[in-house]
Amino acid sequence: MITLKRIVFAVASALLAAVATYLFFVVVTVNGVTNLHFVQVGLLMLCCLWLAWGFNMALAGIMVPQPPRLIVDAARWRSDSRTAILVPVYNEDARAVFARVAAMIEGLRRIGQLDRFHVHVLSDSTRSECVDAEREGTRLLLAELGVAGRLYYRHREKNVGRKAGNIEDFVTNSGGAYDYMLVLDADSLMRPETIVQMVARMDEDPELALLQTQPLIIGRRTLFGRALQFSAALFSPIFSRGIAALQGREGPFWGHNAIIRVRAFAACCGLPTLKGRPPFGGHILSHDFVEAALLARGGYKVRVDPDLEGSYEEAPSNIIEYAKRDRRWCQGNLQHGKLLGAPGLKPWSRVALVSGIMAYAASPIWLMFLIVSLLDPILAPEPNYFPADSLFPVFPRPETQKALLLLFGIFVLLLLPKTLITFGSALTKRRRRFGGALSVLAGATVELVMTSILAPVMMMFQSKAVAEILVGADAGWPASEREDGSLPLATAFQASWWMVLAGAAVLLATINYAPDLLLWTLPIALPLVAAPLLISATGSPALGDWARRHHLFETPFEADPEPVIRDAAIWRQRLARLDRHQPDLENDTMKGPGMLPDPA
Repeated sequence: MITLKRIVFAVASALLAAVATYLFFVVVTVNGVTNLHFVQVGLLMLCCLWLAWGFNMALAGIMVPQPPRLIVDAARWRSDSRTAILVPVYNEDARAVFARVAAMIEGLRRIGQLDRFHVHVLSDSTRSECVDAEREGTRLLLAELGVAGRLYYRHREKNVGRKAGNIEDFVTNSGGAYDYMLVLDADSLMRPETIVQMVARMDEDPELALLQTQPLIIGRRTLFGRALQFSAALFSPIFSRGIAALQGREGPFWGHNAIIRVRAFAACCGLPTLKGRPPFGGHILSHDFVEAALLARGGYKVRVDPDLEGSYEEAPSNIIEYAKRDRRWCQGNLQHGKLLGAPGLKPWSRVALVSGIMAYAASPIWLMFLIVSLLDPILAPEPNYFPADSLFPVFPRPETQKALLLLFGIFVLLLLPKTLITFGSALTKRRRRFGGALSVLAGATVELVMTSILAPVMMMFQSKAVAEILVGADAGWPASEREDGSLPLATAFQASWWMVLAGAAVLLATINYAPDLLLWTLPIALPLVAAPLLISATGSPALGDWARRHHLFETPFEADPEPVIRDAAIWRQRLARLDRHQPDLENDTMKGPGMLPDPA
């Protein structure tokens, strides 16, 4: 059944792309066919195939009902399994990390389930001040919560393999003590009842090796961050249902907020070091896609359950930080090209790897299409209305209807899923969680306008990332900046001056060589020229605060934050007030330099 669904899905995507490509071919070749037209058509075909794939995925999420799942009473749940909650950190704000850890520990204690969990803060930090703050945070939580034997801290002197190596180190040295590991990020936060639900679902199905939740974004103040937050809350759960409808036994892994069967992971997920030098060789950066594929190859189930709520993360607060994170992910995803032919991988796992590559390759493909489309009228030969094989002139027939149909179809692929979700949310009880129907409609409309204006800027950042990788530049693993500080115009200009030049060049070239295309190029060129202003303005906490006061981009987690979110905020303030110079705890609360339990 799942194979039939996937075939229908793939055929539908191919047919939509084929129709769009045919219409475009008819429109652009009305005056004759050139080699440039074939390049245009090929690029558009790839773009439309990617658009159709996303469109059908979203449509599946809208149309397919949520399958029933196991629901347990967290307060009464009993299990013999042991779970490690892993919090990898790398030069993070220790106070924020340990505030979230404290909130989850308190939540598990409140529902009577703390005895079944150990929390491990796994540090790969390279800055001495970060390591000192992490050790201090560990000491404070041990003292304040009384969780000796439940909270552990380990710092690796050499962060070989980055996050994947960090997890591998834990599995190798301490994984034998646990049935499952709940892998988080430094900015992750999870409802304790959801954590218990995940363990119960793992207990229920011995073949289930990895269970992924849909993390939603919280805690953002800037206009850009609030738009991401709103979009994730409104649209992501529906899109995840589309992924779940087609996942079968080969679901996704997004690297965090997921629970994994330790023995299956240890048996299947030893990552290779790719031949050659970075960016394409060396350690695998985007390890999550590969680990999901290896678990599926080992005969285990990998699954996302969109009904698991209470899974949260933070996100970059401005476009520059977003692009910096994207650069690392781009390199990791493009590395997967070396793994597409790996023996034994399931076909859908290979599809997932290709989808990850296309998530970044789509931007330069669009950019090349736009460039070729601008060159077409400039380089096109003068029309010949008197062909040699005809005694009479032959004039081109305008294909206006087909052009309008193509334009309408592309807008449908881009906008219909979000439009259906928006009105479906505004007209159902779901609107109450977002502040009412008007708040849903206003937020979705402004988000659409904002993302449309920023689309050329994001396209340029991603195209630059792909180009850097193709010429051999390694992104490394820069630490994430998650704070909502203001973004000066000078900083924004330093990051985007080259876009200003590109946008100005496009405008001048269009005015001089193809003035008929000026109106078509303005939506692309103007945002590029204004890129520094857009980046700085959307990265402003003041504008974000104004939007919040006017209930724009309101999410359920702001209107009525659940206990674990409130507790994390309270703990952050509490840790700030506590004296850093607490007396050392007894040595028996920490087992040696790594502070890890014996895997007995």
